[in-house]
Amino acid sequence: MPVQQLEEAQVPQVLDVIAVRAWCSLALEALGRDRAEIDAINVYPVADGDTGTNLYLTLESAHQAVEAVFAGLEAGPEPAAPALPDVMRAMAHGALIGARGNSGTILAQLLRGMAQVLAADGSGEGDHAEGADAGALRLALGRAAEAAREAVAHPVEGTVLTVATAAADAAAGADGDCRDVVRAAYEGACVALDATPGQLAALGSAGVVDAGGRGLVAVLGALSEAVSGEAAPVRRGHARVEAGSARVEATSARVEAASEACPDPRSDEDGAAGPAFEVIYLLEADDAAVARLRTRLDALGDSLVVVGGDGLWNVHVHVDDAGAAVEAGVEAGRPYRIRITHFGLGDVHATHASAPPRERAQRAVVAVVPGDGLAGLYEEAGATTVPDRPGEPPASGELVDAIRRAHAREVVLLPNDAELRHTAAAAAEQARSEGIRIALIPTRSAVQGIAALAVHEPDRRFDEDVVAMTSAAGATRYGELAVAERQSWTMAGICQAGDVLGLIDGDVAVIGAEVPATARTVLDRMLSAGGELVTLVLGEDVSDELAAGLEQHVRASHLAVDTVVYRGGHQSPLMLIGVE
Repeated sequence: MPVQQLEEAQVPQVLDVIAVRAWCSLALEALGRDRAEIDAINVYPVADGDTGTNLYLTLESAHQAVEAVFAGLEAGPEPAAPALPDVMRAMAHGALIGARGNSGTILAQLLRGMAQVLAADGSGEGDHAEGADAGALRLALGRAAEAAREAVAHPVEGTVLTVATAAADAAAGADGDCRDVVRAAYEGACVALDATPGQLAALGSAGVVDAGGRGLVAVLGALSEAVSGEAAPVRRGHARVEAGSARVEATSARVEAASEACPDPRSDEDGAAGPAFEVIYLLEADDAAVARLRTRLDALGDSLVVVGGDGLWNVHVHVDDAGAAVEAGVEAGRPYRIRITHFGLGDVHATHASAPPRERAQRAVVAVVPGDGLAGLYEEAGATTVPDRPGEPPASGELVDAIRRAHAREVVLLPNDAELRHTAAAAAEQARSEGIRIALIPTRSAVQGIAALAVHEPDRRFDEDVVAMTSAAGATRYGELAVAERQSWTMAGICQAGDVLGLIDGDVAVIGAEVPATARTVLDRMLSAGGELVTLVLGEDVSDELAAGLEQHVRASHLAVDTVVYRGGHQSPLMLIGVE
């Protein structure tokens, strides 16, 4: 077989789970690389310089969801690859719950539209058992563009919607296999992107292409590379710009000048600026309630985008009355993860603002915390908290938001989970780029964070405070009790679903049948090397009697060891144990 034919034979003729996983990783890498450029050309609908960041954070959440599907199956007693429907639904769901801003919300709906087609075509019940073929991919791109337009209350040409439609049209007219379809979609998107300055006055005045469309081109380029194995060619009309380069700075200056020269594209005839707040929340509600919500929010503000379905929605709107937007969500269903952002001083929304920015604190602590009770404990100690929900670890964007909320010149970041080390590192890097002095202490459990907070002294020098907190966290061994969800191999042997697992320093050390006996065994093992203080954080299902029994066990078996007990509250682990 000739070399060229051999190479072509090695490239899958379908979009399978491996290609989707690669697409997700490549898209995240591309958006991370191009984030600064996309932020710099952000003009419409609000020139707030965050489109690239919002797209990156949305894709980061999708990437985490996809990796979780693979990790769950690879960690089982019989490792297996997930099915295409599961991967596509995870990608869409991850984007939905992590969507940021107008652009991120639309991207989430684009992925949902693709998933609606590819999940069905990749179900294994027809001709696409090994993945989605070119025909399914054409349909998926078409459905994605349709779904995005349906989600936006008032679609505007010259935006990401235009680019998505052009990509779908180009794919629909392409012959050949998946490689030909995705390459055509990418090329069609590039052409449409280059035309956006002539379709939207705000873009033409600033001399830039649409930022959301630029992000979608990066995502489609990643899809093309994942399917074909070849990097998509860079078009000179929107070439990549390195973060911090003179070109990014020049583009930002040009956008700023154009924004000052031109009125807000959504201003009324009297020149009044657009709404002052961006409101985003997840919403559990039925279709009928969401239809009523759309009508009410459309009357309150603009830039309304509602995406999702099957009972879970992501709502995004710009309003002057943020409270009314949230109240509308409460009437429709159960809103949560509510984020309200006031468009900052100096952008197009703040031309009439007169209040000066509040003074920054000198130092703050930001911590990821599982459970409402622990969150209250940390907040009483002065920390800004980020919730760590079961199965929904926070993305780096949530950590960055918390760092900004802390509003301090110096920040100590406590991730309190070994799995969040890369996420926390990314958030710290972003914070440093914004001029915040930040120290990341690699705490692996909330009990280590408690130990660090106990010695925190904001009045001493930053480096000294960080060293003391790091030392206290490092001197704290941590344990946890959890219930096994399925049969699995562990360091302590094979566990069955329902077994009580005792983890010490992240590894399963004890497999038991009951919580009290397993907890006592874990305590004894952790205290065998000595200790002065035991910290117990109890979940909702742990009784006061068990807590008292464990305290008595420590007093009776280990002399001169004190015990403190906290309630973890809702969504906290079954039990956390710390030994200092």
